[in-house]
Amino acid sequence: MAKPNLIAIGSYFDWDVSAMDARYTVHPVSSPEALADLPEDLRNDARAIAFKGHAPLGAAQMDLLPQLGLIANYGVGFDAIDVAAASARGIRVTNTPDVLNDDVADLAVAMLLAQSRKIIEGSDWVRSGTWPQTGELPLNRKVCGRRAGIVGLGRIGREIADRLAAFKMEIHYHSRAPKDTPEGWIYHADPVSLAAAVDDLCVALVGGAETAGYVSKEVIHALGPDGVIINISRGSTIDEAALLDALESGAIRGAGLDVFYNEPNIDPRFLKLDNVVLQPHQGSGTVETRKAMGELQRANLAAFFAGEALVTPVN
Repeated sequence: MAKPNLIAIGSYFDWDVSAMDARYTVHPVSSPEALADLPEDLRNDARAIAFKGHAPLGAAQMDLLPQLGLIANYGVGFDAIDVAAASARGIRVTNTPDVLNDDVADLAVAMLLAQSRKIIEGSDWVRSGTWPQTGELPLNRKVCGRRAGIVGLGRIGREIADRLAAFKMEIHYHSRAPKDTPEGWIYHADPVSLAAAVDDLCVALVGGAETAGYVSKEVIHALGPDGVIINISRGSTIDEAALLDALESGAIRGAGLDVFYNEPNIDPRFLKLDNVVLQPHQGSGTVETRKAMGELQRANLAAFFAGEALVTPVN
């Protein structure tokens, strides 16, 4: 029996490639735009896409594949996929939630610690070889006991909050509605009041048009000059120009960022700042989690081809 065709968009690890090859005839494609370069008979036959990346996958690309029934996304964020267009065409979309929550939350806390305790600067201080001449690193700032605000208390936001609670931090949060939380956690109906009430703000929103610029200039300035912003969601969720202005002027103390508006071609203003920890969108970037993400993507593909219920459907 011939193996089903599978279009795989993006760059996959060898362990994912071998696992997909074992069950499908895989047709690798570098980007959604490159779908148009596939042979017409393949485009007319393909029923599923394994999607990895952040380039837009919209109606025009979907219409190139008239039999398409599933887009299996590699990652929890699916804002690159036009889900409304997929639903209108009867195309199911899946993602890979939960398996990456811990890694992303760990990195959020790591960036907060690195920014406040000047861990990167401390490493450079030692590696410079001039420690005996320059003496002690200038004093940095405490994390334990501060007030933490979480913008978006979903799966990842909750994991961040739980970790910060262990740092004896007072937990505040904003979401569309109050959540079932431990006693003492404080809900804020809007992000400006949240920012005004806390010292450190962690952004854990989903991406997409609804959250574009959600952390606005008003939110950033409400945080105040001792505030730190951590973003592990999407670069689009913050008004990046306002954030840069605030970092440059001292309107906030600092930031830790794993995501950017135009990554990997980030605004060069970031590179001139000494009060921001920069990371290359590697929140889920561990061997264990990336393997689990691939396994969940393939579990959704297997369920689709078997006519079974999808494991983690989006629509």
